[in-house]
Amino acid sequence: MKTQPLALNALLCVGALLAPVFLASCREAPERQAQIRFGLFPNVTHVQGLVARHFSRTGEGWFEKRIFERTGKNISILWYAYNAGPGAMEAMFANSLDFTYVGPGPAINAYSKSNGTLLQIVAGAVQGGSGLVVPTHSGACTQKDFQGKIIATPQLGNTQDIACRTWLALGGVTVTQTGGDASILPTPNPEQIPLLRQGKLDGSWTVEPWISRLEKEAGGKLLFLEKDAVTTVLTAQKDFLEKQPDVAQAMIEAHRELTLWIIGHPQEAQKIVVEELRELTRSSIDPALIIHAWPRLILTNEISEEKLHELAKDTVRTGFYKKLPHVEGIIRNDKNNPAHE
Repeated sequence: MKTQPLALNALLCVGALLAPVFLASCREAPERQAQIRFGLFPNVTHVQGLVARHFSRTGEGWFEKRIFERTGKNISILWYAYNAGPGAMEAMFANSLDFTYVGPGPAINAYSKSNGTLLQIVAGAVQGGSGLVVPTHSGACTQKDFQGKIIATPQLGNTQDIACRTWLALGGVTVTQTGGDASILPTPNPEQIPLLRQGKLDGSWTVEPWISRLEKEAGGKLLFLEKDAVTTVLTAQKDFLEKQPDVAQAMIEAHRELTLWIIGHPQEAQKIVVEELRELTRSSIDPALIIHAWPRLILTNEISEEKLHELAKDTVRTGFYKKLPHVEGIIRNDKNNPAHE
């Protein structure tokens, strides 16, 4: 009868000895892997995002490896695809993204609306690769030729939408968000191809690879190419920059290195872009299409502050703002790796 309490006491003693070991092992277990939520668009003008996503998806982890090398932190990247900038900025406002590649127009809009508290531009990415495509039989040459016509843009208020409205306005063609001398029809890029082919559009102002696809698949011709336009920048949540400065800096440096790698390895990068666009769009992408679009891009880590101010003025000219939006401080001033010219 007395052996049971002794056995129980023994178990309690053993348990008491093991408990600190168990608790210690829990405390010493590695922390749960952190995650960075990253946005991009299925466009060639988001080439850094496409290449980095490929490395994440195939286990190579361009950003992940370099963040670990610089900070010792294991961080995974969660990739989210958007059609255009306003959608990505909505995700930023909802605190669903930490970083995203995006056009400068929506970034300026989000920065101004948040009074400079939401995000900052931390690096350049791509210039050029955007412009106006018209049907092959179109006789349009100047802005006046688009009076009474319909032009598609990827999304209301995105960078190409602002550029299109600005170009028309500079040529004396009045365009408002509800009407005007010409109609601007916000249309997702994939839907623009059949619409142009069917003669339901008189033009499309978009980015690569959609320009090349409109040329090759919808019988379009390139009327106007924005060769030096700031098309894509890298933005980050300001809260993330302040709370995790080491990780943010490692990410920015990794982006810069990736840009240089792509410039030095164009053929390998083009193959990756083809694969990622196929995976994201669930449609066939002809490698020749990417080769055709590639020379229209200028990959750069630099940001032209002057061009951002010009774009801010364009948002007023096109009616998105009544007064000049706030852009002071939108570019992160990193003394070690200046992100602006």
